[in-house]
Amino acid sequence: MQGLEPSLTCPIIKMKLATNIIKEELSVFEKKFEEAVKSNTPLLDRIMKFIIKRKGKQIRPMFVFLSAKLHGEVNESTYRAAALVELLHTATLVHDDVVDESLERRGFFSINAVWKNKIAVLVGDYLLSKGLLLSTSNDDFEHLHILSDAVKKMSEGELMQLEKSRKLNVSEDIYFEIIRNKTASLLSSACGVGAYSTSKDLNITNEMKSFGEKIGIAFQIKDDLFDYGSDKIGKPTGNDIKEKKLTLPIIYTLNKVDKTTRRKLIYILKNENKTAASIKFVIEKVTESGGLTYAEQKMENYRDEALEILNRFNPGPVRDALEDLVRYTTDRKY
Repeated sequence: MQGLEPSLTCPIIKMKLATNIIKEELSVFEKKFEEAVKSNTPLLDRIMKFIIKRKGKQIRPMFVFLSAKLHGEVNESTYRAAALVELLHTATLVHDDVVDESLERRGFFSINAVWKNKIAVLVGDYLLSKGLLLSTSNDDFEHLHILSDAVKKMSEGELMQLEKSRKLNVSEDIYFEIIRNKTASLLSSACGVGAYSTSKDLNITNEMKSFGEKIGIAFQIKDDLFDYGSDKIGKPTGNDIKEKKLTLPIIYTLNKVDKTTRRKLIYILKNENKTAASIKFVIEKVTESGGLTYAEQKMENYRDEALEILNRFNPGPVRDALEDLVRYTTDRKY
């Protein structure tokens, strides 16, 4: 699908093209994942069913299966890799909602909103332990090594963001370090474990991890851009501003505007970041300074670097499907 103009297709079509290649694998995975999270404790089992019914688009398992299929035949190790990725991802989301005091997740009540914080934290721990047991019980030690490194990086990225957001002194280099760890590490690992499950080749695994990292960075920049949009995008416009998160568009703007405007923007971010007028002012200045254009160019650069890695591998339907999934991450509307 290389060379296809974005205007001639749409993100939904791309998702369908990618999904069709692994339709059977995703169907089997649904059943295996449901089995993997079952518990003999009635409360836990009820919460697991609540989680399963509210799963998202399963982007990460899709990258696991397509990365695996690019280098061989999907096998039981691949299914376990996909389950491990989804278990760890879900665990981090549950814990994030507690930390962020968020009462919603994907348009539904969060676990902590329904069952309170203590149970939510224990549910996150349960999901993490299920992932660890799934790997150790089947001697998937390379899977565990790859994903454990991702969890470490995610924690480091989250803590660094919390630290820097208090002082509002995030440089562009620090920003990329944060999102490389916080967001991109898990997608990098998804591609890595998928490739390793069929190739058992560490060189290929590392290339696919690099591929996934670049997609993950592009994915996060896209999320940054949503904060300045007016479409229905799944989270309120200005949400990052309210949370004092210094995303790429605002970092660029702070480096471009005059000192007076910079001081005003920083004051708003620190003290008036929840009023509609202040948020509107920030959005206007970011737009005027070219912050959105700059961030979009960076996003497209990372996307293209990911595709350059992908194009080193043999052409075919699986590679085309992966390219479509990559383009979905940057063309999506929410």
